[in-house]
Amino acid sequence: MHRVRQHATSGEEEYLQVLFWLHEVGLPMTGANLGRALRLSAPTVSEMVGRLERDGYITRDAERTISFTVSGQADAERIASRHRLIERFLTDVVGVPWDDVHEEADRLEHAMTPRFEAYVRASVGDADTCPHGHPIRVGERVEGVPLADCAVGARVTVLRFENEAEDLLHYLMANRVAVGRSGEITAKDSEFITVSGEPGVEPATLTISVAETVSVIAEPSPPPRTALPEQLVLGQGRYGR
Repeated sequence: MHRVRQHATSGEEEYLQVLFWLHEVGLPMTGANLGRALRLSAPTVSEMVGRLERDGYITRDAERTISFTVSGQADAERIASRHRLIERFLTDVVGVPWDDVHEEADRLEHAMTPRFEAYVRASVGDADTCPHGHPIRVGERVEGVPLADCAVGARVTVLRFENEAEDLLHYLMANRVAVGRSGEITAKDSEFITVSGEPGVEPATLTISVAETVSVIAEPSPPPRTALPEQLVLGQGRYGR
């Protein structure tokens, strides 16, 4: 018999947030994908997934695919929204660079009181997304396409960074790629893609594997598909840098 805890532990919240990330982008909610995203061993992930199931946040089918319970999804959405809210607060109010806020938000989100959360929400005003383009009000996600799929000559605007691993965010920042940047695809081969800059802004060249994780609005647009690599590994070796 499942029991529903009054409050998730910080460890459970971390797993719920990553599960919601998988759910939001349309990737299978499995222990294997959790392990890749969190860079944890299968036994460690299995133990926490079992705890989430016992505590009433998730269910698993015969193939061990994970689904949220109604209350589990509500908690996961709340945690994801709070994380993105903190990132926006740290960037817009505190002045932390956007490539440094993800892990800071991970540390702060578990200690946020309802009173402080209300203050933070008031401080960021009507901001719609975190600095990496993810909606603060979950369910308002704008669909994009992977930058890696766009053809030479397409006009693109960066919509979102699907993978928020901090080393990857540093790479994007160093290459002058930020949410909202617009330009034209001027070169592309099997390894790299180049986006022109607006007047006074240098072109940005990214590896194709990084461009897989950058969602854009494009004209002309390629067919939509899940904007993440099939294998989720949040480390430098994955991205050819």
